[in-house]
Amino acid sequence: MPITEYLVNNAKNYKDEVALVEINPDIQEKNRQTWREYSLVEPNTLNAGRRELTWGDFDKKANRFANLLLSRGIKKGDRVAILLMNGLEWLPIYFGILKAGALAVPLNYRYTADEIKYCLKLSDSDVLVFGPEFTGRVEEISHRIPDVKYTFYVGEDCPTFAESYDRLVTYCSSKAPDVALSDDDEAAVYFSSGTTGFPKAILHAHRSLVHAAKTEQAHHSQGRDDVFLCIPPLYHTGAKMHWFGSLVAGSKAVLLKGTKPKWIIDTASKEHCTIVWLLVPWAQDILDAIDSGEIDLSEYELSQWRLMHIGAQPVPPSLIKRWLNIFPHHQYDTNYGLSESIGPGCVHLGVENVHKVGAIGKAGYGWEVKIVDEHGATVPRGEVGELAVKGPGVMLCYYKDEKATNDVLADGWLFTGDMAQEDEDGFIFLVDRKKDVIISGGENLYPVQIEDFLRKHDAIKDVAVIGLPDARLGEIAAAVIEVKEGMTLTEDDINDFCYDMPRYKRPRKIIFADVPRNPTGKIEKPKLREIYCGESLVASQNEIKKK
Repeated sequence: MPITEYLVNNAKNYKDEVALVEINPDIQEKNRQTWREYSLVEPNTLNAGRRELTWGDFDKKANRFANLLLSRGIKKGDRVAILLMNGLEWLPIYFGILKAGALAVPLNYRYTADEIKYCLKLSDSDVLVFGPEFTGRVEEISHRIPDVKYTFYVGEDCPTFAESYDRLVTYCSSKAPDVALSDDDEAAVYFSSGTTGFPKAILHAHRSLVHAAKTEQAHHSQGRDDVFLCIPPLYHTGAKMHWFGSLVAGSKAVLLKGTKPKWIIDTASKEHCTIVWLLVPWAQDILDAIDSGEIDLSEYELSQWRLMHIGAQPVPPSLIKRWLNIFPHHQYDTNYGLSESIGPGCVHLGVENVHKVGAIGKAGYGWEVKIVDEHGATVPRGEVGELAVKGPGVMLCYYKDEKATNDVLADGWLFTGDMAQEDEDGFIFLVDRKKDVIISGGENLYPVQIEDFLRKHDAIKDVAVIGLPDARLGEIAAAVIEVKEGMTLTEDDINDFCYDMPRYKRPRKIIFADVPRNPTGKIEKPKLREIYCGESLVASQNEIKKK
């Protein structure tokens, strides 16, 4: 059955129960400040910056948008792009697209105007739905996207080059459209995160979405009483596919517009959240805020919080050990996945395997995995190779890119580009991205291993290891280190700390700077290479000239 049937069933069975809550702490704080400035008694601010949506209204809103699309001649197989920040409108629009038989095309909210134009063209999008945060960028390209037939604006003060979504859907029927859908129908186009190059368009069928929902519910056992706190952007498969567990269970989810530690803890407390999915930087920030006294846990009700899980990137074991020391009653889990495998879950640690923190786990629900050499042969246990996965969530293809598709798909197997190894118990550990491996003097260096070692230092907030050109060794490992606020570090401090690391693995260059991460928490290594590799290449070439 298509993913839309879950929504239909929830609207039927839990019509008046809350499906989604939107929390905007920035509005809440401004509201409090206003009352204080006028020396008035502060009211209950829970409802300021808080909106909610029932399952019944969720389904009606999806139907209204589906019927709007159909009334404009959008047909089965057409593409509708979404450029919105997280909010109550996002998911009803997404499901309205699917109910119309069209393909949803979520766009990264960090895209520049030219990147938006590129992705609209690559995906053959017929419609663009955007919010007020993107008015300037969309206006800049509005005359350069002739294939986009309709541009709908979500919010107040609709610009002249777009039509008002809010006004138009008011006049559309809330009855379900008569569009037949099957598991084999194409459902969505997602874009790769671009950590290894410009984004590719990833095509998925309804079967992928349904399997993602079943996988998430199987891994985390969402029930009717669970409340999922969703913080990452919904354009990303990770956030949405974790929310799919709530969709299957018919349980409430909270969309938090912000990542400050106090906002996360406060929302988990007030909304009685039971499951929270974090990215590594957010978990680190929460722990630092607790350690510094900025957050006093005794002021919050968190006894209902049963599961904290992390994904989207390698997770330092030291971070989870630190977390469980403060929250010993929490279950912990991590899921591995990529947009090409419809997000998280193709490899899964499992809450029962906390003793294996650091591993990404074993094959997830309905998935197969293997680790192979450069010829595609399975490597012996313990050796490093490329991780490959197979299951119902594998993409159909990279849209309009046959070569790229053939490079990663073979006999149903998706070759992930991630280097991994399997331990004696069958648990898989990520070593690094295939393209991030540093070859220094003939030795393979895996940045994640060096990063995990350095993160054990109490003064290091974040670290990224990249390869820099070197005249003698080909490449050297450089560590870009972000120091915790209020602390200091020197190059000698780092070198002394790395003394217990094998000599060939020690970073040969130390750079103290911020570590850039994208909205899904992944380190933006191409950006770091762009900044530092150019300088290093010039130095390397000068060294060669001297010789």
